[in-house]
Amino acid sequence: MFINLTPLKKYRDFRLLFFGQMISFLGSMVSYVAIPYQVYALTKDNWHVGALGLVQLLPVLIFGILGGTYADRINRRKLLLVSETLMCLLILGLTINAFQEKPSIPAIYILVGLFQSVLGFHRPAMDALTQKLVTKEDYAAIGALGSFRYAAGAIIGPALGGILISSFGIKGAYLFDFLSFLAALIALAMMSQMPNPDAKEKSPWVDAKEGIQYALSKPELVGTYVIDIVAMIFAFPVALFPAMSESWGGASAAGMLFSAMAVGSLIMTLFSGWTGKVHRHGRAVIIAAAFWAIFIVGVGFAPNLYTALAFLALAGAADMMSGLFRGIIWNHSVPNELRGRLSGIEMISYMSGPLLGNARAGWMASKFSVPISLWSGGIICTIAVVVTALFLPKFWRYNSREIGPL
Repeated sequence: MFINLTPLKKYRDFRLLFFGQMISFLGSMVSYVAIPYQVYALTKDNWHVGALGLVQLLPVLIFGILGGTYADRINRRKLLLVSETLMCLLILGLTINAFQEKPSIPAIYILVGLFQSVLGFHRPAMDALTQKLVTKEDYAAIGALGSFRYAAGAIIGPALGGILISSFGIKGAYLFDFLSFLAALIALAMMSQMPNPDAKEKSPWVDAKEGIQYALSKPELVGTYVIDIVAMIFAFPVALFPAMSESWGGASAAGMLFSAMAVGSLIMTLFSGWTGKVHRHGRAVIIAAAFWAIFIVGVGFAPNLYTALAFLALAGAADMMSGLFRGIIWNHSVPNELRGRLSGIEMISYMSGPLLGNARAGWMASKFSVPISLWSGGIICTIAVVVTALFLPKFWRYNSREIGPL
């Protein structure tokens, strides 16, 4: 079964948000290549690339919760407009820095940290608004469409980033990202006015506490968070791509490495219709995480670029399988009045793992080697996923058919 396009036909505002964010994400993925590539080019040190993850971690932890809380208190469309504007300005700052004769590494870290802080407000508001734009019967379809948007952008964006860097340098990549944010702002401005959330007398911190308590009370939600964090901490390979590309073709190879996982993600997404027939979502998430780890081991032993790309594509397919089922669990388990807060917690779970994983990978590569960092992380990840699953029996048994309406 192919991907369900019904929501794009039925809902004008969802269509505007979808395509606006698709363009914006394409630009973000260009910068996703440009930022670590620039840092490695300036330092020749894997640890400096991995440290980008640590710079982003604190903003994720703080503003993931705070941003999710305000997404349930403030008009979500207006919050998105402000967030997109600020992110556009921060990318402009990276562009200006790239034009300097000696670009500042501290400036890159500061701008990346600030960008991550704003993203903490942007992502929960977008997730909460998306859920509000469609009816419950289309939740699975919008999850697959969101995965398709991610996969398509994550394939085309890094490849385009490699081309832009090779042709115009880092500054050309940042300029493209800046323009993509302008396009997203236009799409947001064209959307209908959204009603404000109900007024809240409680403080944001009380709201945040309620969101955390709700998340912790649901074994199916806790399972999605823990499995994803474990999988990403031990086996996330992205910080190593600039070093790998240096011996396999430079910027063009970097673009292919950054795109490879998304190729697998896209193939999985295009044939995602079968996921609607699966009801044991927890089991599917755990199995997918185990396959992710095994394929990363393969990347560590890859003798050449194309073998590495093949294993990365397989890893991306496994990661997307996990993401599809995690998204279904989230949409089934979270009422819309809590969606902003829970989206913030979700963002912490699926972003903190890769950020810590990049730091781990970069540190191990600097102490040992890139291949050792890859295959040892994959082996540890496989063991950690199995052990974690044993401690989450309710998540393993989770069945959506046994869940009543919210």
